Amino acid sequence: MIWVPLLLVACVVAGVGCARVCRAALATARPHPGDPGSGVDPDLTLCEAAFLAGGPLRVTDLTLVSMHRERRLLLAHTGWATVVDAGGADRDALERAVLGAIGPGGQCPVPAVRPLVAADDAVRSIEERLVGLGLAVPEAGRREVADGLRAVKAGFVLSLVLGAAAALLVPAAERAPVLAAFTLPLLASGLCLLIGVIERYPYTRWASPAGQRLLSGLSPADPLTALATRGPAVLEPELRAALRGQGTRHRP
Repeated sequence: MIWVPLLLVACVVAGVGCARVCRAALATARPHPGDPGSGVDPDLTLCEAAFLAGGPLRVTDLTLVSMHRERRLLLAHTGWATVVDAGGADRDALERAVLGAIGPGGQCPVPAVRPLVAADDAVRSIEERLVGLGLAVPEAGRREVADGLRAVKAGFVLSLVLGAAAALLVPAAERAPVLAAFTLPLLASGLCLLIGVIERYPYTRWASPAGQRLLSGLSPADPLTALATRGPAVLEPELRAALRGQGTRHRP
């Protein structure tokens, strides 16, 4: 019965990981005092919808494409952004962040611009407002779910390794019940991972359940709304190439 301690270790590690991710997922789904059902105005701006659907980088993409369509910025298919109109007192904070990221030269590769804008205070203020309204998952919640799923993955791999080791420690005739016993931690961690993938919790879910309900009510008929809610896949090929930064070794 030398394999029993190995089974206990596998069960404990898998159980801890599953419990951790389930607790974190329940915490992110818990109603917030600022939930729209409590009387808060549920109307979303396009940038807020973009954040809920895809996070800071989606907000950046929406701002870049919006400025491109307004002829304030040129997004070349080669992956370079060029300032066309740097003037005007009506610039909002996001547009100022884009211009600041491009720099005084007026031209910069899009891959260099996107992370700078995504980390700007203007985007963080959007996140803070949405979290305060209960529409976005706080960063700590997303991190806790991601850490929990990594623990589940570790438990799944450990169960596989310990199960294989246990099978080698017993005679061939006794391997069937040993392998059957290790299906418990494997099944538990595997199902937890599957649910995590289906629910898209760890890395792509920015909206809380209340925020997801608001997103589901938005019509993608408007091109910018479609970009905010569905991402760059709805754009024409030239703009998709620009946002991906294809050909940034060559200036447009």
